[in-house]
Amino acid sequence: MKVIKVTSENQLEDAYTIRTEVFVNEQHVPMEEEIDQHEAEALHFVVYNDTERPIGAGRLRFVDGYGKVERICIAKEARGTGAGRELMNRIEEAARLEGAEKTKLNAQVQAQSFYHKLGYETISGEFLDAGIPHVAMTKSLY
Repeated sequence: MKVIKVTSENQLEDAYTIRTEVFVNEQHVPMEEEIDQHEAEALHFVVYNDTERPIGAGRLRFVDGYGKVERICIAKEARGTGAGRELMNRIEEAARLEGAEKTKLNAQVQAQSFYHKLGYETISGEFLDAGIPHVAMTKSLY
C-alpha cells in the first residue's frame, strides 16, 4: 500500500472515485455536498493498494492557522488494514511541512475512537454535517 500526494488529474479522479464510493454511494451524502468549492485550494491524497487500486482518500486545507483534515475515507474492503493510519500520517506530515502546528478535523462520531488512537482530542459536542453526527477534534503536531 502507498499514500501519495495528488500531482495529476488522473490521481485527483482516483480521489474523487473513492470519495464517491464511500460518501455518496455508501453513506448517501449528496454529490453537491461531497465535491465542494474548496477542492481547488486543497492538497489531495490517495491511498493505493498493491494492485494500484485507489482504496482511500483525503484532503488538507489551511484554515485559521490549522491544517484542516477533510474527506478522510477508506473503501469498505480496506478498513482495518492500517490504510487510514497511513493516510493520516502522510497528511499530518504534509501539514507540518507547510508550517501548521495543529491539525483539526470534523470526525464522524462512529470514527471518533480511530482519531483518538492517533492522538486527536474531541473539542466539541455532536453536530450534524450532511445529516451525519460529527465532533470537532484537534491534534498538536509537535
